[in-house]
Amino acid sequence: MSADLSWISAAEASRLLGVSRATLYAYVSRGYVRSQAAPGLARERCYSRDDVERLRRRSEERRNPDKAAARAMQWGMPILESSIALIDGRKLYYRGHDAVILSRSRSLEEVASLIWSGRFETTFSSAPPEVVPSRTRADGHLPFVARAQSLLAVASVHDPLAFDLRPAAVALTGWRILSCLTRIAAALHPAAATMDETLARAWRVGARGADLIRSALILSADHELNVSSFTARCVASAGSQPYAVVIAGLAALEGTKHGGISARVEAMMESMRRARPLRRAVAERRRRGEAIDGFGHPLYRDGDPRASALLDLLRDRYASSAELVFVMDLADAAASATGEKPNIDFALAALARVLRLPSGSPLTLFAIGRTIGWIGHAIEQYATGQLIRPRAKYVGIVPAS
Repeated sequence: MSADLSWISAAEASRLLGVSRATLYAYVSRGYVRSQAAPGLARERCYSRDDVERLRRRSEERRNPDKAAARAMQWGMPILESSIALIDGRKLYYRGHDAVILSRSRSLEEVASLIWSGRFETTFSSAPPEVVPSRTRADGHLPFVARAQSLLAVASVHDPLAFDLRPAAVALTGWRILSCLTRIAAALHPAAATMDETLARAWRVGARGADLIRSALILSADHELNVSSFTARCVASAGSQPYAVVIAGLAALEGTKHGGISARVEAMMESMRRARPLRRAVAERRRRGEAIDGFGHPLYRDGDPRASALLDLLRDRYASSAELVFVMDLADAAASATGEKPNIDFALAALARVLRLPSGSPLTLFAIGRTIGWIGHAIEQYATGQLIRPRAKYVGIVPAS
């Protein structure tokens, strides 16, 4: 049998599903479960663990609809169709393309075009709608998300094409929104040729840093129906224009159970910077009941591939950095204590620390990158013409008859 844990034997598949082998073979013939020849074993086949687990959950939820309804909103079965992102348990794909490979080989504009239109093109205008520079300076003390929400609301008033909800028009509006967000993050530094170069110039990290920033933005672009993308789709389903979609997405992203957790990872890194030995410091932190943020992800069995890609890039480009040595030692100590690998939140905070970016920049990078996904979900939702309006299961006081 294959050593790949994502493929299992017929006996194991039948046991997990609670069916006979004949029924398992019927599932395969109907396309419910993928199978392949077992390496080194003549006439034996192995079966996709993901497909078996998905089918098992579906069967359980058919027997218990109330449980299915509850779980659907908490890492449960898919509830909306999308062609943007696929998470297969090991990798992340954007429209069938490995996101890690895209982050190393494509520009931000090409990936945005892929997510928005399904094609690699570079035809977007880089000129954002007019904003109010004086307000940007006055609000400079505010966190990035607050400044972005405020100025996007202003920018939407000055964008005469904001309410054109045809796919190509929304893509152009999305690019103008990305340009606005980049200029806000860069504190209105002059725009460079690309958005990653604009941020690198403002943050003074050079060409190496620009390459890492580009990869971070691409790897943050979409991640299926996370809470901010679901929020964005709900707002788009109401017919709201793309600026409102992104403002709503930012509100959800900032939450401490979503992108806002990066602030906790930053604070943890700062508090652990001079702790020695790190393993003992991590153990003490756990003993005090404090979280070890930035590790583990329920959708990836073998670790978050986005984090692995960014940490590999850091090792490749900044091998002599003392901050890199620290964050990798912290990652090893925390992985030993938790049994989990770093996720994208840890990787973004590590990138910010190694490049010495401003405080809060992990969330800034996440927000700019994820805006690409929000615009993609808005385009999909506008095309359906449907309002997202689930019903609630009432569990309160029953009215008197």
